[in-house]
Amino acid sequence: METTRQAKISRLIQKELSEIFRRQTAKMHGTLVSVSTVRVSPDLSTAKAYLSVFPSEKAPEVIESVNRSAKTIRYELAQIVRHQLRKTPELSFFLDDSLDYIDNIDSLLTR
Repeated sequence: METTRQAKISRLIQKELSEIFRRQTAKMHGTLVSVSTVRVSPDLSTAKAYLSVFPSEKAPEVIESVNRSAKTIRYELAQIVRHQLRKTPELSFFLDDSLDYIDNIDSLLTR
């Protein structure tokens, strides 16, 4: 069960990562990256961020690129949240394909 502190830190990281990705994807025209969920470990040392990518055809290459630059993203995040958090958690990024799953279920039901 997630503690109140974990939930607050998750929301903070989600909000700030969303802003970081919004600025980065403004340079890549036609690609939209949003942070759907962030889960922080109980010891607050790691955070798993689940990203939604539109269009979904570009998702594997975007996730790979984000994971390659995870240290840079963590540094940028640390600069933003340095007054709220003592240590910024290690970041790992995963693809959130729940929207594709919902579309697939919808298409199956409309047949």
